Amino acid sequence: MGVKCAAFSPAGPAAVAAAYNIPKLIEDGIIDINGTGTKESRMIRLSDGGMGFYTDEFAWTYPFNLEAQKVIFEYAASTVEAVECSDHVLCNAFQDLDSSACDLIPNMLCIGPLLAKASCGGSIWEEDSTCLTWLDAQPTETVIYVAFGSMAIFSQDQFDKVALGLELTGRPFLWVVRPGAKMRYPDGFLERISARGKMVDWAPQDLVLAHPSISCFISHCGWNSTMEGLSMGIPFLCWPFFSDQFLNKRYICEVWKVGLALELDENRIVSKLMVQEKVEALLADLGIKANALKFKEMATMNANPGGASFEKLEFFLKELKSQALNSSTVS
Repeated sequence: MGVKCAAFSPAGPAAVAAAYNIPKLIEDGIIDINGTGTKESRMIRLSDGGMGFYTDEFAWTYPFNLEAQKVIFEYAASTVEAVECSDHVLCNAFQDLDSSACDLIPNMLCIGPLLAKASCGGSIWEEDSTCLTWLDAQPTETVIYVAFGSMAIFSQDQFDKVALGLELTGRPFLWVVRPGAKMRYPDGFLERISARGKMVDWAPQDLVLAHPSISCFISHCGWNSTMEGLSMGIPFLCWPFFSDQFLNKRYICEVWKVGLALELDENRIVSKLMVQEKVEALLADLGIKANALKFKEMATMNANPGGASFEKLEFFLKELKSQALNSSTVS
């Protein structure tokens, strides 16, 4: 009918670029028609200036559940049609984050950071605002914020290791433990950390990350959390679980240098000592903190009037108004 079309991506530019390049990845023999790597994991680049990543880090890779991989790969492959039929592809990012990936996507408009607002009512679960009052009572840049998004699942053993690792840090922490997780805290844990630890079902994350008491963010590296942490200048401790989170972790640790990665042991567990040691290393790294503050400044500049993201959003809105005016004139 001649109506213009726009697509919006909730994932970052690299994940979109990888999905958009699926036909070429198959043609070059990097993956097969089911999205599986044709050789052992190896590093590739989508463009000459792009970040290198491993072939088992594609967002659709699920080696332990090939049925799930097939479904997600088919969904990712639909990105090609979505991009090619759209006049614009809107992305919650700013160009400076990854210009090489943005350049791989036709008609990409980076309009981020698009940050949640508490008044929008878009939370999956009811937010516990008591954590903000608790944060008010904590010293500046002392609190570890721990949140793994809406889908990550822990075994009881891994849950125990996280709890005991946070205890070992000796630092105050705010931990989001989702409703229905049905995990048991280690014996005596709640009594021992009662003076410096707070657990909530769900938190107003944008307000938490903006709070001056937050020192770092232990995160699953989902794209929304990544953008929120970057926009607030918070260093990351990365623990990706699936999908684009592994790509996001690689950007955080290796490209932007605003965080460190937690490492799995031989049993694919993050030990309590690993949690403690990485928190201490992260908070002692002044270079990471400086980089985090640099990206906060970049995010603010892009989002404010005159910034690149602001101008691109303005351009898109003008196109919408022009389209509506033309449609009204024709009718």
